[in-house]
Amino acid sequence: MKRYLNQLVLPLVLLALWLFLNDSLSPGQIALGAALALLLAWAAKRLRPMQAYPKKPLTAARLIGHVVKDIVRSNIAVALIICKGNKVDDFSGFLKIPLRMRDPHGLAALACIVTYTPGTVWSDYSEQDGILTLHVLDLKDEDHWRHIIQDRYESPLMEIFE
Repeated sequence: MKRYLNQLVLPLVLLALWLFLNDSLSPGQIALGAALALLLAWAAKRLRPMQAYPKKPLTAARLIGHVVKDIVRSNIAVALIICKGNKVDDFSGFLKIPLRMRDPHGLAALACIVTYTPGTVWSDYSEQDGILTLHVLDLKDEDHWRHIIQDRYESPLMEIFE
């Protein structure tokens, strides 16, 4: 039963979005929106054969809070580096971080988090070794960055996706 309810979430969201954007609850708009929502949900399922089943929504909410806070801090830090006129080459560098996570959805989320944060770029990931290569604009303390990636981001993502 729960499986069928999960399959209805996307079509219902799409239908609600359709009705909201059209600003109408007429029977024609409801029928057209329902048909489009079912068709698009079916097409989306065919495009993504591997489904994600995230768990622990409170952990996800805490992670989102950490990410937002880190993005704000990173924006300020990058702005200060640029405004002070510091040479970026003096502090930037590549860092290799071993990851335990293997779930592709968790790795994709980690890649998004790293990319959203100014001053960091996901440069490479070796599937065989589980090594992430990260470029950091302000790489003064490598252990600090390892701690952030492994403890602050990877651990919650493992709880959510694995």
